[in-house]
Amino acid sequence: MNGLWLGDAPLLLASKSASRAALLRAAGIPFEARDAALDERAVEAPLLRVGAGADKIARMLAREKALAVAVREPGRLTLGADQTLGCRGRLFTKAEDRAGAAATLNALSGQTHELHSALCIARDQKILFEAAPVARMTMRALSPGFITAYLDATGEGALGSVGAYQVEGLGMQLFERIEEDFSVIMGLPLLPLLAFLRKAGLVAS
Repeated sequence: MNGLWLGDAPLLLASKSASRAALLRAAGIPFEARDAALDERAVEAPLLRVGAGADKIARMLAREKALAVAVREPGRLTLGADQTLGCRGRLFTKAEDRAGAAATLNALSGQTHELHSALCIARDQKILFEAAPVARMTMRALSPGFITAYLDATGEGALGSVGAYQVEGLGMQLFERIEEDFSVIMGLPLLPLLAFLRKAGLVAS
């Protein structure tokens, strides 16, 4: 642990996401990753039946991940996070194959969509903090030829994110305009997280 971290133990990250781990590492927050082992589709299903939007679903998934790990690790501060994508009233999920990725890109082409990046901090089944900032992403109009070339270049990488893009790499070529802090786009809003940790006396201020 480093001199900026004042906690007695590392943060627990209720995720196996490499990008979230990289963000915490870069911000100097010591952590241990845990698999929440959450059936996300089972959590989403009742919310979708009552017409819940992308924001509410992201918040609920982040909350359930944090609580799932917190119950197994008494006394430990646990961070859950999730990201959903909404566009014109439609909720998008990760594509399962190349055809699904192409369909996602065709649907988002020329549109502004929203990435809802939710985080939840819990300890002993008590929720201590939640936030869910939104990134507005405007994709340029994509030609069929470009989509084919992009998917050829990215390969399986296009299946790793909800919008079939990784904006830290070739995915940047898809966009005209991006509005928000980069960590929100990457799925873990660092600014509200760090503000909470400072207020809680867990990082130096």
